[in-house]
Amino acid sequence: MKNKLSDLNDHLFAQVERLAQENLTSDQIEIEVRRGNAIVALADQILRHASLQVQAAKIVSDHGIDPTRYIPDLAASKTNRLLEGGK
Repeated sequence: MKNKLSDLNDHLFAQVERLAQENLTSDQIEIEVRRGNAIVALADQILRHASLQVQAAKIVSDHGIDPTRYIPDLAASKTNRLLEGGK
């Protein structure tokens, strides 16, 4: 999987670095602020989705079911381990 929550953190900090550049013109700052607002809006949706996945995994776990498949990163790594012959 290419985009993970850790990658989101990198994107957010990259935007902070772009905004912190002291040589930006006011037009460039305006563009970066709009880009930053778009990134924040997308990040918010991504985090809401991740939170929903965690909530679903907790509900499943509370009923004695392995929640791994409800958390994509864990499901992918568990599938990879099984394919490689591990547990």
